[in-house]
Amino acid sequence: MPLFVPLLAVACLGFAQGGRRRPPHLPRLAEVAALLALAAALALTVALIVLGPGRLGPSMRLDALSAIMLLLVTFVGWIVVRFAGTYLDGEARQGPFTGWLCLTLAAVLCLVAANHLVQLVAAWIATSLLLHRLLLFYPERPAAQRAARKKFVTARLGDVALGAAALLLALAYGTGDIGSILAAARQGDGGGLAVAAACLLALAALLKSAQFPSHGWLTEVMETPTPVSALLHAGVINAGGFLLIRFADVMLLAPGALAVLVVVGGFTALFGSLVMLTQPAVKTSLAWSTVAQMGFMILQCGLALFPLALLHIVAHSLYKAHAFLAAGGAVERVAAIRRPGPVAVPDAAAVARAFGAALAIYVVVGLAFGLTHKSPQAAVLGAILIFGVAYMLAQGFADAAPRALTRRTAVYALATSFGYFALHAAAVFVTQGVLPVTPAPGPLEAGLLVLAVASFGLVAIVQAMFPLWAYHPAAAGLRVHLSNGFYASALFDRIIGAWRTDRPPTGSTPSRT
Repeated sequence: MPLFVPLLAVACLGFAQGGRRRPPHLPRLAEVAALLALAAALALTVALIVLGPGRLGPSMRLDALSAIMLLLVTFVGWIVVRFAGTYLDGEARQGPFTGWLCLTLAAVLCLVAANHLVQLVAAWIATSLLLHRLLLFYPERPAAQRAARKKFVTARLGDVALGAAALLLALAYGTGDIGSILAAARQGDGGGLAVAAACLLALAALLKSAQFPSHGWLTEVMETPTPVSALLHAGVINAGGFLLIRFADVMLLAPGALAVLVVVGGFTALFGSLVMLTQPAVKTSLAWSTVAQMGFMILQCGLALFPLALLHIVAHSLYKAHAFLAAGGAVERVAAIRRPGPVAVPDAAAVARAFGAALAIYVVVGLAFGLTHKSPQAAVLGAILIFGVAYMLAQGFADAAPRALTRRTAVYALATSFGYFALHAAAVFVTQGVLPVTPAPGPLEAGLLVLAVASFGLVAIVQAMFPLWAYHPAAAGLRVHLSNGFYASALFDRIIGAWRTDRPPTGSTPSRT
């Protein structure tokens, strides 16, 4: 199929190059293969619009979810392949790196297009194993070995969870066809086996998407080439969210599993966002930001806001892949500024004004988009949006802020609120009939909604006023503990320290930094 064949062909060519420096034509051929995959994804999207959803062959599912993910993966993949051709120019083993890169993209495409449980599980496992080879591109580096080891252990646990979930789904519904399973689950069929499968699906998603306490490997992938960090956002790190969205109808059968997703995802989002503020290196800060964003994605799935979770995957993948690839240039531009000028630090009054303005913007824009007809879960997500907008406005409302900054933050706040409601409406429209409608919350869900609003509100206030207290002597110890992620990753290292999954490949040679 055009989606996979060019990538597989280039992968074979890359492996044949071995340790050769500057393999002839390989970077250009890899880029062409990625472009062909993107063109195929566009053609499939057009076919979906014209002919409607359906199956292509025995195991490929074409609907709004798979089409969006195919476009996302192929587009980000093309950008990463193009960037890698220049970034690794002259690097020893550039050929094998390109091969593993193309194979990983092909595996992710197989995953997001799967319409059979066997293909889904096989692609899920293949994606992880291929990523493991990329994480060990510099096998002589202890930090790379440590990150790969932690990823290997958590990934294998996730593989077992997904395999067991697939087996239970096949037993519950008597088929491995995902379309048939979803149709039956939407009718409420499946019984206890389906509920158990939903719990295992939730566990697999938590392990795949670096949720606390299995998040440590994601914050330590800086020892790999930068294209790998960007590649993670092409359906790799967010594959857990995709899994939950694909089996949304099954997940609704297990409210308890959804509640666990809310708690774990919400805590991971808050934890990652706080630790991110204490990181001195830009790429490490971006990695912790990804941990927080993946937690927020899992939270959205736990609230049964599956269209919003899909929108989050797309938006986060695009901006974070760009952020990693552009990080080096951004640092150089900032370093070139001799006198950056005063920093606008908001005080308590500025933070209060910012929250009031954010609430007013949210209400005005929200009413224009039918805010009163939204589900309680969507209203809670909107409240969290208020906190994010308030954090942005607080910088502009600070006493030392120039008027240009105040105007700019006000414009950004309006654009953010308008974009949220507009894209939310678009996501619901596009996935109508594919993803289930968010059900009314029960007592447990209502309590979790209140907890989420209170928690995110408190953290938003802390973040907005962070510059005021961050260097206070009383906060110095807390800052140290936060910057180390409260040592959860170090504890994980101790637990799996004896597991050796990172031995250098035979014949590998050290490479440049």
